[in-house]
Amino acid sequence: MTKLPAIAASTLTAAAASAWTYAALSRGSQIFGKTIIAGSDPAQIALTFDDGPNDLATERLLEVLALHNVRATFFMIGNFVRQRSTIARAVAAAGHLVGNHTMTHPWLAWQSAARIRAELADTNALIQDTIGAPIHLFRPPHGARRPYVLRLARDLGLTTVQWNVIADDWKPVPAEVILERLQRGIGRNRRNGRSSNLLLHDGGHLSLGLPRIPTVEATARLLDLCRNTTTKFVTPDAWI
Repeated sequence: MTKLPAIAASTLTAAAASAWTYAALSRGSQIFGKTIIAGSDPAQIALTFDDGPNDLATERLLEVLALHNVRATFFMIGNFVRQRSTIARAVAAAGHLVGNHTMTHPWLAWQSAARIRAELADTNALIQDTIGAPIHLFRPPHGARRPYVLRLARDLGLTTVQWNVIADDWKPVPAEVILERLQRGIGRNRRNGRSSNLLLHDGGHLSLGLPRIPTVEATARLLDLCRNTTTKFVTPDAWI
């Protein structure tokens, strides 16, 4: 008989751990606090790029976006902004939004309060000093957060942005695979009456110089396909 309470307690503990993990890692969860996912206009698409600024890829993306007169959002890693400040300034000068993606790309849900504050506040200060404009958007690395992360972001004037289409382009995959994943996600969202918030990568958190040209090519092809259609490219602040 004494085993039953222990089994019940173990089951409750496992369920609580599972619920906490879902709240911390699910891109759509609002349990720990409100985040921006996407809007309700199926014609809207937001292009967002993580882990830059990065040599070559970010600069080529600027050329592609300028050709199509489309604004995007770049969630930048502070350490890379420090090393590639010229690219970061070029992104802002071209009219794109620059967001906070922390200094070193840690899993914030499992960090101390002091580490979380340093990651967000130091990145805000560095990017703002680099581009000469305030930062209003934040994307937690891996989407991982806990209540303190979202509360601190708000205190720093940041709106937390997640996504609802991911191309898994941090892995070495061809442009056509990336494009197919984007199209599949956009199609799903449109059937569900939702806008599409696309998560792509112009860099990689492990180091500068990671090859992201397939992402650039996939972006160019998507923009070509959307030319002369009802698609409206927006930035996530449109959904705040």
